[in-house]
Amino acid sequence: MNVRVRPSVLFLRFEYALLIVCSTLSCVAVSQNEDLFPKVPGYQGIWFELGQKGEYGDKYSGGLGTYTAKHRPIAIYAPDAEKTFFVYGASKDGKRHLLNAIGCYDHTTGTVARPTIVHDKQGVDDPHDNASLAIDGQGHLWVFISGRGRSRPGFKYRSIKPYDIDAFELIAEEEFTYPQPVWLPDHGFLHCFTKYTKGRELYWNASADGRTWTADQKLAGMGGHYQATEARNGVVYTAFNYHPGGVVDKRTNLYFVQSNDVGKTWRTADGSPIETPMTDTACAALVRDFKSEGLLVYMKDMQFDEDGNPIMLIVTSRHHMPGPQGDPRTWTIVHWRDGGWRFHDVTTSTHNYDMGQLYIEKSRWRILGPTEPGPFRWGSGGEVALWESVDEGKSWKQIRVLTTNSPMNHGYVRRPLNAHPDFYAIWADGNPEILSQSRLYFTDATAEKVYRLPYKMEHDSAQPELITDE
Repeated sequence: MNVRVRPSVLFLRFEYALLIVCSTLSCVAVSQNEDLFPKVPGYQGIWFELGQKGEYGDKYSGGLGTYTAKHRPIAIYAPDAEKTFFVYGASKDGKRHLLNAIGCYDHTTGTVARPTIVHDKQGVDDPHDNASLAIDGQGHLWVFISGRGRSRPGFKYRSIKPYDIDAFELIAEEEFTYPQPVWLPDHGFLHCFTKYTKGRELYWNASADGRTWTADQKLAGMGGHYQATEARNGVVYTAFNYHPGGVVDKRTNLYFVQSNDVGKTWRTADGSPIETPMTDTACAALVRDFKSEGLLVYMKDMQFDEDGNPIMLIVTSRHHMPGPQGDPRTWTIVHWRDGGWRFHDVTTSTHNYDMGQLYIEKSRWRILGPTEPGPFRWGSGGEVALWESVDEGKSWKQIRVLTTNSPMNHGYVRRPLNAHPDFYAIWADGNPEILSQSRLYFTDATAEKVYRLPYKMEHDSAQPELITDE
């Protein structure tokens, strides 16, 4: 592993030690932290378009501050601090210039802090370089900033102080895309990620302290994959599709494996061991052969029922481009139960990249996502709705639409890890047709109130704005 520490980071370590000494001597020190990790003037999300256009617009575009589904998690509730921390793709002065930013919501005051720039992407405008978040056993915030392919590296940052967003230490610069770090108490990190080796192949590595990591190990290499990773009671679960011939626009099938020993061995849903890397598309990890049905598979989320059985949320489609040729775009629950996989349809929406999340609360299962058409029908995102099931996903009822008459499409609804009822989901909006401002939103567990984070902040903290129909 090649680790490169910037001179500014070495200076930050010295500066932090100096501040401690000065405090002990009751002297006054002037911190340079504002220059090292400057603040963003408000919660301004990144706007992006892929540039792959068709009759009904770009393949995906708009406000993508909470993109992608493969950056997991981007928000975590920390009960010891009574705060929800979250990372997002910020824009520099509303331009197409990506800043990897971190913010937090204080549950005791109901305010958000002025966000901090952890990393300036130096002209990159692509939210594929957004970050994921982890919190270790001492409360330090770890920001895993995605690279892109083999041309832009990924970065790992650790907060200087526990539960503090003001200053960070650069730990490593490595090759990884779509970071999905998991902190396992008593074990440390298991990091699932992608490397562009022979397609977008899946890898993992592990670390007890975040500083020294095992060698990268390949999990799956069937031509390419996208995955969704989650952990429960020390077990790490991951579900993924595959890309025939390495072509992402042909993504299909669904696979599932799990590990209860920090990646040393991997097993299928029934507990049978499976050899890695998985290279056979018909291997024992296969959940369903969607390819034979002519369906594309878009990974969305994973959760667990009361007994610990995995539940996946996917969207299937018949075409990779926006427009009616891809209909129906079906939101589907995939549930491991009584030794087999069960499949239940929830609803349909208008775009492959409509992104929602699962909430499993005992016998009540919920989905929050932009299932309803927005002002730009064929653009990614739409209006956010709440769906519920009380029969383990067999049938679903729409409870309410959270956003209505919106001027922009809302998209990429994300669930914080250990979500607090007051900060239940976070997402962004934007115009999928032309460059626009992109704002960030959140809702509480009732899904009756939607709050907009302040686009401009004059002070170090501010109250989110409760919004109504626009």
